[in-house]
Amino acid sequence: MQPMNAPLASLQLVKTPLAWDNRFHSLGASFYTSLAPQPLPAPYWVGRSQGAADLLGLEASWMDSPELLQGLSGNLPISGTQPLASVYSGHQFGNWAGQLGDGRAILLGEVRGWEVQLKGSGLTPYSRMGDGRAVLRSSIREFLCSEAMHALGIPTTRALCVTGSDAPIVRETLETAAVVTRLAPSFIRFGHFEHFASRGQQTELKTLADFVIDHFYPACRSQPTLGDNAYASWLKAVVERTAVMVAHWQAVGFCHGVMNTDNMSILGLTMDYGPFAFMDAFDPGHICNHTDRGGRYAFNAQPEIAHWNLYALAHALLPLIESPKLAEQALDAFEPLFASTYQGLMRAKLGLATLPEPVAPGQAQLGHEAAQTFIRDTLALLAQDRVDYTIFWRRLSHARAGGDYEPVRALFISRPAFDAWLLRYQELVAQAVQGLQADFMLKVNPKFVLRNYLGEQAIEAARRKDFTGVANLLAVLQRPYDEHPAHDTMAGFPPDWASQIEISCSS
Repeated sequence: MQPMNAPLASLQLVKTPLAWDNRFHSLGASFYTSLAPQPLPAPYWVGRSQGAADLLGLEASWMDSPELLQGLSGNLPISGTQPLASVYSGHQFGNWAGQLGDGRAILLGEVRGWEVQLKGSGLTPYSRMGDGRAVLRSSIREFLCSEAMHALGIPTTRALCVTGSDAPIVRETLETAAVVTRLAPSFIRFGHFEHFASRGQQTELKTLADFVIDHFYPACRSQPTLGDNAYASWLKAVVERTAVMVAHWQAVGFCHGVMNTDNMSILGLTMDYGPFAFMDAFDPGHICNHTDRGGRYAFNAQPEIAHWNLYALAHALLPLIESPKLAEQALDAFEPLFASTYQGLMRAKLGLATLPEPVAPGQAQLGHEAAQTFIRDTLALLAQDRVDYTIFWRRLSHARAGGDYEPVRALFISRPAFDAWLLRYQELVAQAVQGLQADFMLKVNPKFVLRNYLGEQAIEAARRKDFTGVANLLAVLQRPYDEHPAHDTMAGFPPDWASQIEISCSS
């Protein structure tokens, strides 16, 4: 195998049509270790996303090229890149874990404002006890979910491709290796700032903060929102992006599974897809990660944990903000923005996003408190009978468009409770502005999400070198609101065995 720090100049270069920038590399050696990825023996394509390729300007012919296969598998250096693994620290399951870092990921560089990172590309100085590799199972899951979340309109990193190998990897069982190429405007995390703050490296802390503000939050310097303090204004902007992201998670029924501070994007993007899940039967306390014995990252805890993580970030930034009061003001933006965003998303799912203005005489407008109560009661009804979350919203959308609520009613065990709910709902619908498109709700309530069992089926086929399941599932998930009648089975109830799937941090 290629040594961890083998000189790139000694190897053949893959020349692509991409113009590379290396802005993170310009920060200096305190922030990373320069090193090449380790080769992946006899790689093969597992999955590719042309949508992600378009972000980089890569045409379909390049996505089929053997040169790119070798380059994105770590076997040959790519011309113009300056590979590195970055250092960061963080809190894991609420406990300070100290120095972490890119233990199995190599940042190649940046193209068109998108950083390109190889995950599973071998040992780095930050691998700790790990082998630096990712397995086929987790790589396919991250690839599919990154693209699925984007199609759902949820802020996320993207995934360009997965390459696989028959090289054995030991996890809970013997598996095979893979590399997922993922994209983001930046992979900088809360943990990057915690790292330098914990070590008292205020020069590096300020350098990194200035880098992020200048490149991603310039308005925080030119038009600060909290006094004249660019750092407090920037913290507030991160708080706001995080609140919006988590509100989208809750509305679609997405569980992240490992919301450690080193898995939190400074840009408010969903990242580091590990033991995630889209809920089947609705359970507010659902824990998707069987490693999470205490339920710290249960579905209904996600907003609170996001806020906790932001407090950790704020603590790291205090040497720059210099005002605990301003930091508190920045953090105070989370709860009201999360609540308003979440309510807006849920009202849209209910088809109650637009109501009469002004209210007609004798009509009661659905105000904030009334909407909040109805949303809460709706979720309680779903939880009572453990109704399939995605199917409920999709059937309700069709019922609203066609007037037949019987398919929705059939989802419930307690029919009288549903009938009482439906009466309330129809009264609210009567207040809504007439003339909304009949398919309004069908455009906000997806027919398809990446259920765990669908991912498992694609993974099992891929282990047999059949990658059509990955391609077909990707095609459906990239257009989750379309009907795709040929793939109706992907939108049906999960099979009984799906409830036995356990997803952990092992990847």
